[in-house]
Amino acid sequence: MGFCINCGQQYQDGIRFCRLCGNQQPGDQLLMRLRQEAEQIHYMRLQMQAAQQQYAANNQFQQQPPRW
Repeated sequence: MGFCINCGQQYQDGIRFCRLCGNQQPGDQLLMRLRQEAEQIHYMRLQMQAAQQQYAANNQFQQQPPRW
């Protein structure tokens, strides 16, 4: 099941045009490529978050001298 990219109406997989607004829906190849890109972005985001947490943990105990 998917959703129309124009009006948001839910439709069954394989439908080329929305029944409500008539807008053409993306093809299966495009959807597969977009899903792969989304998975790559998600994986990179998780890696960045882990690196930030590790950096914060390593620098947690380093104190800066007071600015007097």
